[in-house]
Amino acid sequence: MRFEVMRLDDVDGTPVDTTVVDAASVNRIVQQAAAIGQRLWIRPADTSAV
Repeated sequence: MRFEVMRLDDVDGTPVDTTVVDAASVNRIVQQAAAIGQRLWIRPADTSAV
C-alpha cells in the first residue's frame, strides 16, 4: 500500500510539500518528523498519485 505524506506549515497548517511513499517508509518519516516537531498529514494514496 502507498501513502501520501504532506508536510504542513507550522503557522497555518497548509500543505507545504507532498510525497507518495510505500508503507515501510511511513514509520521512518513519522519518526523524523516527531524528532523535530514537524506536522504531517498522512492518507492512503490515490491510485492516480502513484
